Amino acid sequence: MKFFADTADTADIRDLAATGLLDGVTTNPSLIAKSGRQFLEVVAEICGIVDGPVSAEVVALDHAGMMREAEILRKIAKNVAVKVPLTIDGLKTCKALTGDGTMVNVTLCFSANQALLAAKAGATFVSPFVGRHDDCGFDGMDLIRDIRLIYDNYAYDTEILVASVRHPVHILESARIGADVMTAPPSVIRQLVKHPLTDKGIEGFLADWAKTGQVIE
Repeated sequence: MKFFADTADTADIRDLAATGLLDGVTTNPSLIAKSGRQFLEVVAEICGIVDGPVSAEVVALDHAGMMREAEILRKIAKNVAVKVPLTIDGLKTCKALTGDGTMVNVTLCFSANQALLAAKAGATFVSPFVGRHDDCGFDGMDLIRDIRLIYDNYAYDTEILVASVRHPVHILESARIGADVMTAPPSVIRQLVKHPLTDKGIEGFLADWAKTGQVIE
């Protein structure tokens, strides 16, 4: 499963990229606003840090407006994936852009039917929001299972990009189901490495090593 970081914090992205774990980045208008920086400047910097897809979202709601904004975004770098909402105009834009060789991430997916439409429109990625789905009393993982089944039934190339990831269990379950990608805040990605027995093991090894009086030099 590919790991994307859901952030516009370039310091976090550089740190995670140095581990070799990061396959791409997703951003959205809220994350860009939180960074306090200029949108195009941030996207360009991120594209220079990671080689994989960097999702940059349009804010227009009509097809013509989305296409105008997409033209600006895809000129930033070859690894930009234009992010569009799962609406009729978004799907029209998706079809036009992917037909021209541009990566497209269709976002704000909350049903398997919506995911089916995104695949038929040629989306590179579809982003089902599991955390927000859970918030409304549904099981976000059931949504991922349904999408995986449908895509496998028809051999769609669209990658399932699990979004709105809140905790490590979301990532574990997504991997079990066979999602292609997950995107999570850097804090959640870092939680994956944590385990009390790992910490306890390190503590024990260091205590035993200290008793030897040796140093590695």
